[in-house]
Amino acid sequence: QVQLVESGGGLVQAGGSLRLSCAASGRTFSSYAMGWFRQAPGKEREFVAAMALGGWPYYTDSVKGRFTISRDSAKNTVYLQMNSLKPEDTAVYYCAATQKGFGYRAPDQYDYWGQGTQVTVSS
Repeated sequence: QVQLVESGGGLVQAGGSLRLSCAASGRTFSSYAMGWFRQAPGKEREFVAAMALGGWPYYTDSVKGRFTISRDSAKNTVYLQMNSLKPEDTAVYYCAATQKGFGYRAPDQYDYWGQGTQVTVSS
């Protein structure tokens, strides 16, 4: 029902910025909450940010004040603006979609996932 494609990753120096995009297909895009997760080598996939159906944002503590999630329904696109990047932000970043109204921090609550985009932050 939903297909997701991430883009915008790359290599940046510490303190730099990137904006990730997640393009979604499907007539019911506006009916889904969207989340961003990341996975570093050898680590579990972890929650980064989510945008609820009503537009309320959620963030993991480590990115508060640095990352901003936003949504452009007209373009069927969700963004993750990442500022003041740190080496520990290095990971593959994934966007995901869910119709559930709770559990935004848990990967197993999401039914649709993008292929991921690599973010590398050098020290």
